[in-house]
Amino acid sequence: MQGLSRLVNMFRVPDLRNKILFTIFIVGVFRLGSHIPVPYVDFRAIKDLREARDQAGGGVLPFLDLFAGGALTNVAVFFLGIMPYITASIIMQLLGVVIPKLEEWQKEGQTGQKKITQWTRYLTVALALVQSTAFVFALRRGDSGFSPLGISLPEGLVLIPDFTPWKAVMIVITWTAGTALVMWLGELITQRGIGNGMSILIFASVVSRLPFQGANLYEETGGLPFYLIIVVAVAMIAGIVTVESGQRRIPVQFAKRVVGRRMYGGQSTYIPLKVNQSGVIPVIFASSLLGFPALVATVLPWDGAKEFISENFGNTSITWTYVIAYSLLILFFAYFYTAIAFNPQQQADVIRKQGGFIPGIRPGPPTERYLAKVLNRITLPGALFLMVIALAPFLVLKIWSIQTFIFGGTTILITVGVMLETMKQIDSQLMMRNYEGFLR
Repeated sequence: MQGLSRLVNMFRVPDLRNKILFTIFIVGVFRLGSHIPVPYVDFRAIKDLREARDQAGGGVLPFLDLFAGGALTNVAVFFLGIMPYITASIIMQLLGVVIPKLEEWQKEGQTGQKKITQWTRYLTVALALVQSTAFVFALRRGDSGFSPLGISLPEGLVLIPDFTPWKAVMIVITWTAGTALVMWLGELITQRGIGNGMSILIFASVVSRLPFQGANLYEETGGLPFYLIIVVAVAMIAGIVTVESGQRRIPVQFAKRVVGRRMYGGQSTYIPLKVNQSGVIPVIFASSLLGFPALVATVLPWDGAKEFISENFGNTSITWTYVIAYSLLILFFAYFYTAIAFNPQQQADVIRKQGGFIPGIRPGPPTERYLAKVLNRITLPGALFLMVIALAPFLVLKIWSIQTFIFGGTTILITVGVMLETMKQIDSQLMMRNYEGFLR
């Protein structure tokens, strides 16, 4: 009853209720666009493509289709989903380290962030054009076009009958416009809804495939393995919640000062540094980059490169090349995004200007070095935790030779992480209005 009362509290506040209903509406529009096919595509061939995806189980195409909420194998308007925007965000953040102009924009605050966001949109549209063109030719070539993506289509399957350049151009324009619309929907959720828009759309895509994948898993494994996998998943969720809530609290003491007739300061507080400062971002970025080689392979003319990519990044079996690349990317993006999210130099300046200090540490550069040292130490276990969560389910599924279940640690981590962040936002708004939240 107490949990139900907290759920009711969400809809007692008109402003919060409107945000939640608006978010649900946008998610509904996104799911609708994931089921509307583009013109000139054979509907019967789409059915065969779905069956091939379900039989493949693993591979890049089913994995990308998971993030697109089925839009890929529906050959829908939102065919590319949110992946071009994620890739563009990765590129812009990486370029911010090497291009002085982007680094200058990052330091300009909200004004600079608007410029970076605008260029991210332009890059998203450009990437959508390239990926749409690659997929159109993959659809035209049928099985040979999809083989690097880890899926085998029925012989003679033709998705675009009477293929012409005009049809290809129209499909590419439709997919690119769909990507731009998805990007706009995500920004609408961020501005007017609840939670991070892009994360909410990914969450909706992943959850929409969960009932179907769960039924397939039960049909393939039977009773005992199915329930054991459920127990492992619950244990992983508990571990994710524990680590996501873990903090290293650095104490800060403020000296007393007199302003007019009043005395300020003399208080103690702390800086909360999360163990997993970067959240689910490293896993999303790493998954996106690992799917990119298979997409490029669909247009490569070299059979040797196609075979290498198909064996290591596009097939259903997990290779050591894939595991090592995935682990290194997660480790890299964990440190990279943490460095962007928390700036020790800026934090040290703020503490010094407010008359504060860390006990035993001198203000200024020593405080900066201390914060950087602590941050590097707690980021490593956080990154290792992400690697274990992302890769462990693949090993568990491999024990029973399960191929049709593509939900792994990545999807569980994203789902739980997005829910926790969204609940925190709801809690903060409820607390402002003297309502008890979910996380108390």
